[in-house]
Amino acid sequence: MSLELHIIRAAEFVQVDPKGHFDLAASKAALALLAGACRKRGINQALVDLRSLRPGPKPVFTPADLVELVNTFGEVGFTQEQRLAILYHSDPHKRARLFAFLSNIHGWSVRAFGDFEEALLWLSSGHETPSKPKRSPAEKLIPIRVANQDTNPPARSACPRARRANEPSRRARPVGAIHRARG
Repeated sequence: MSLELHIIRAAEFVQVDPKGHFDLAASKAALALLAGACRKRGINQALVDLRSLRPGPKPVFTPADLVELVNTFGEVGFTQEQRLAILYHSDPHKRARLFAFLSNIHGWSVRAFGDFEEALLWLSSGHETPSKPKRSPAEKLIPIRVANQDTNPPARSACPRARRANEPSRRARPVGAIHRARG
């Protein structure tokens, strides 16, 4: 099976200003340009190679920066058929994994890897739909109960026995359900 892949090096994507600080606007523009090039060529798999970056004591990206970069996907026409692997040398601040997590929440197929071969295997494997995972036949519906929120909470006491006596009744009304796999 052949794989058409676009590799994006850190220097192409992570932009810094003249003082050496991360430049979010320039990085978003670079991401948009790279994503547009992939879309024009019909390439649905890309690998962002951040292995040349050596993290310092403080993270380069703030969580807000990562959210803005994730939001760029929709602006540049990134689709759910496209896959993006983030390859890192080390991720002590968990920014690559946070970026992948935030992307998955938004429905994009993005994963972070510390190993090049694992990243290529994932990119070359079949398409996954992150927004609609397959359900297991062993799943079970479990009702969720929410306590009555109309009353004011009682004052907290330092004594656990007195605290339990002041707690509202544990009876609740069902408001929804979640799925849980039996293990």
